[in-house]
Formats: sequence, C-alpha cells, structure tokens
Amino acid sequence: MKRSLLFLLFLATGFYSSAQFKYRAEHALLITTVAEKGKHDFPIYKLKPAVDIPLTAVTAGWTFYAFSKIYKKETSTPKQIQNLNINDLNGFDRWAAGRHSEKAADVSDLFFYSAMPMPLLLLLDKHIRHDAGKIGLLYLEAMSVTGLLYSSSTYFVDRYRPLSYSAELTVDQRKSGNNRNSFFAGHVALVGTSTFFVAKVFSDYHPDSKLRYAFWGAAAVATGATGYLRHRAGKHFPSDIAIGTAVGTLSGILVPQLHKTKLIKNQNITVLPFSGRTHGVAMLYKL
Repeated sequence: MKRSLLFLLFLATGFYSSAQFKYRAEHALLITTVAEKGKHDFPIYKLKPAVDIPLTAVTAGWTFYAFSKIYKKETSTPKQIQNLNINDLNGFDRWAAGRHSEKAADVSDLFFYSAMPMPLLLLLDKHIRHDAGKIGLLYLEAMSVTGLLYSSSTYFVDRYRPLSYSAELTVDQRKSGNNRNSFFAGHVALVGTSTFFVAKVFSDYHPDSKLRYAFWGAAAVATGATGYLRHRAGKHFPSDIAIGTAVGTLSGILVPQLHKTKLIKNQNITVLPFSGRTHGVAMLYKL
C-alpha cells in the first residue's frame, strides 16, 4: 500500500510532464476541452488550482501519515485472539469469518497493482493526451479522497479481519496488528477509484463511442473480482467490501463529474433565462 501511494505521485508527475509544453500562463482556470475534427466544441473539466491543489495536498498528506500508523498497530495478545467469537459478529458478516487463502490474497494484489497505472491508457487518446496534466491532477485528487476515507477508517477503527477467526491458523499468525485493519476494503476502493475514473473520463470525452461500454464493464469486473478475492482471502467482511466498493466507485466518478463545466452537451437543447412578469429559466429543444 505504501508503495502504491508513491507510485501515484510518479504517475501524476508523468501526466504533468507529458503535457507541460502545452500550457500557457493565461490558463488560470485550467479549462479542458474536447477537440472534434480540429475544433474545440465545449469545455469538459475546469480545475481551480487554488482549491484543487491544496485539497489534494491535504488529503494526500493525511493519507501518508495515517498509512504510517495503521500498519504499525500493536499486535494482539494471545488472549484477545482466543476470545474472538464468531457469534459476536452481525448476521450479515458472520458467515465470512474464518476464511483464509494466501493464493486469493496474491491474486487480489495483482488486480490492485494493475489498476493503479490504468489511467495511462487514456494517454493513447489524442484528445485526452492534450489535457494530460489536468487529468493527472484529477486522478491524484480522486485517489487522495479515497485514501483519506480508507486510511481514516482504519486509523480510528479496529476491526479484526475474517482470517483472525480461522482455526487453521496459529495464534501467532492471527495476532498481527495489520489483522485489525478490516474496515474497510482498501484494495477494492482503490481499484474501483482507478478503473471507474478511467471509464468516466473516457465517456466524458467520447459520449457517443461504443467503446465506453467496455471501459465501464472492465471497471465493474475488476472491482467486483477484487472484492471477491479479498473475501476469499479472509481480508475483509462483506460489509467492508460493500463500503469499499461504494467509496471507490463514487470517488472515481464524482471527482471528474464535479469538475465538469457543461452538463448538457446536446446542441439541440438551449437553456435561456427569461424575465417579465415572472422570472425563470426556459429550455428550448430544436427538432
């Protein structure tokens, strides 16, 4: 996990480096546009450096700090491990207690580390590549938001992983401090953020492309598979995975969405204010 955070910084730096020569001083608001047939039709994302950069710095800073603590939690005592009782768990999660699979854990790591560089695929598109620096900042912001929520939850909440209840493992194998980081599923959240971010950005740039369905499908499969593998590995309970899925998906989609400058792209639709005896907004549709 620590290495993945460092990788994100290098990834964002790569985005900025590839696009640095394209920026001019007057781009104060960092407005991205889509070029179709050589023309800039409409702005897609608008970033405000005075807001986005401090926000990303603060959330990333806390994430690094919390990560330095959550993987150094004190080990549990043998008595604490022996006192763990499946019946104390809620009914929704109880059936998952005691699961453990190192193979599943290893495969879930492959999904995790493969998802991190996925936004680099966006650079294959010439229109997105034109805005690489800004897309990189958006990605880092989305990941930082997810990192903030995940690291905060594990920092303030101690919840034993399902494998801690496994009778097949020795007490020494179950008492690691890291085994109290079950809430919530970080692998799932970060895979969801990365893959759904890619799907969202591609769809915003190419709303009419059939290829966008492949991106959304890949995001759902990768996130779902990671959740299943973390369950099989005994790393997280179903509720942990559900929350991780929600956090990752929403972060990957909403961070780009909240930076969009034009939500209605249909050129046949016009929204106009009107004033007279009353005031309001009229929407006209050209047939």
